[in-house]
Amino acid sequence: MPSTDCSIPAAPSVTIVIFGATGDLTRRLLMPAMINMTRSGLVGDSLHIIGVGIDPGDDATLRQALDDFHPETGGEGAVERGEAWQRLRQRISYIQGDFNQNDIYQAIAERIARAPTGNAAFYLAVQPRYFGVIVEKLADHGLMDETPNSFRRVAIEKPFGQDLQSAKALNARIIKRVAETQVYRIDHFLGKETVQNIMTARFANTMIERLWTSDCIDHVQITVAETVDVGTRGKFYDATGALRDMVPNHLFQLLAMVAMEPPNSFDAEAIRDEKAKLLKAIRVYSRQDAERNGVRGAYTAGEMNGQHVPAYTAVADVAKTSSTETYVALKLMIDTWRWSGVPFYLRTGKVMAVRDSEVVIAFKPVPHTQFENTSAGHLQPNRLVIQIQPDEGLRMDILIKQPGPLVATAPVSLDFHYADRFDIARQVGYESLLYDLFIGDRTLFQRADGIEAGWAAVQPFLDLWANGGKPDPYQPGSLGPDAADTLLARDHRIWHSLAAERQT
Repeated sequence: MPSTDCSIPAAPSVTIVIFGATGDLTRRLLMPAMINMTRSGLVGDSLHIIGVGIDPGDDATLRQALDDFHPETGGEGAVERGEAWQRLRQRISYIQGDFNQNDIYQAIAERIARAPTGNAAFYLAVQPRYFGVIVEKLADHGLMDETPNSFRRVAIEKPFGQDLQSAKALNARIIKRVAETQVYRIDHFLGKETVQNIMTARFANTMIERLWTSDCIDHVQITVAETVDVGTRGKFYDATGALRDMVPNHLFQLLAMVAMEPPNSFDAEAIRDEKAKLLKAIRVYSRQDAERNGVRGAYTAGEMNGQHVPAYTAVADVAKTSSTETYVALKLMIDTWRWSGVPFYLRTGKVMAVRDSEVVIAFKPVPHTQFENTSAGHLQPNRLVIQIQPDEGLRMDILIKQPGPLVATAPVSLDFHYADRFDIARQVGYESLLYDLFIGDRTLFQRADGIEAGWAAVQPFLDLWANGGKPDPYQPGSLGPDAADTLLARDHRIWHSLAAERQT
């Protein structure tokens, strides 16, 4: 089985400073990614890690906490540690303190000064309320000052704002103190191989790109379905909801890659220009249009996989009278020549029947005239299914003639699975993002104008749902509320069957 390592040169020497080093993101994703990068040679022994957190401890405490992290079998972070971890482990240090206080930034500066290089990347794996203050403190202490021989970059996790107004304010606050070229806004979906392959599949294959217009495509569906419930994140989730948590970032990044125009080069800014143009072309609805084209739901109590799931409003730290949604479905339109008249249907939700992230390109049916007097009957349209997780790959659904004297069709699928061709089992999705952060490639990171365009498109739904009303109920283990089916049925369409249904 071929390796994913294509003799890529190692990233330059760098010190990565992780704010929130004792948190779940660091243990579950960042550190496993850097172990994989160490093993594959994407980073060398000149990578140094400084963890910063509010929990008491020292270098040994953080190293031991990372030693003791054992994810569930096959889950995120389930990497073979071994020799690569031992090499990386000795270059991990820890600074304890308050992100609002100056002393930790002075300590960071002293640690970086002792590193073999002046290159530094600051990773903000913290609650959003700290984003602005940390960037300001870094700038105050000269930690973002670059020289001709050293770079300084800051990586910021989602959510980037809570609405259009707050996103604009946060962008302005950050860019006031550091250059836009130093800011790497992370959406971890963009680290997945299949997501990155969307552009390659489109622009490297004439047979696909020539069909990629409203002349041939009937509609597009983008689904990110989760089987997990809110769990212990009740306080965060009740203030956020499925729309804010998933749509302006994850789903819109998929939308942008699917629908963007071909860039004039694969330079980072050329790609980000086209993605931003696409997001700005999403039709901003009136209140009436938002009401007609959006569905929200919240899961009730029920059984799922033999386990009792309490209702969302029974989760700890969630208001009993909460109107926050755990499911959202939208119908969006893109006002460009290429996509005129083509609806984009998006859905995402918690405790759904299956964990499945996919993009479905539904092509228009062929003319039926030549089949009128045959037993072929109604012809199913072709589909291209881009499976993002859990079984990364691409599938084309086509029709063939059944063997025999009659002209009868049969649906078949042309399948490609990444795991059959490449060794990607140990990848957690952050390897590409961290490597690009270290080498300065901003292709997979969001730009300020793209962030704000995404919030502008969902703002009508936020305003509508903020004015009261309850989300539609749906059962755990289902595919969401009935109103989501009605959203498509109104257009004489149905949702594409998810993986669990295809397996039964």
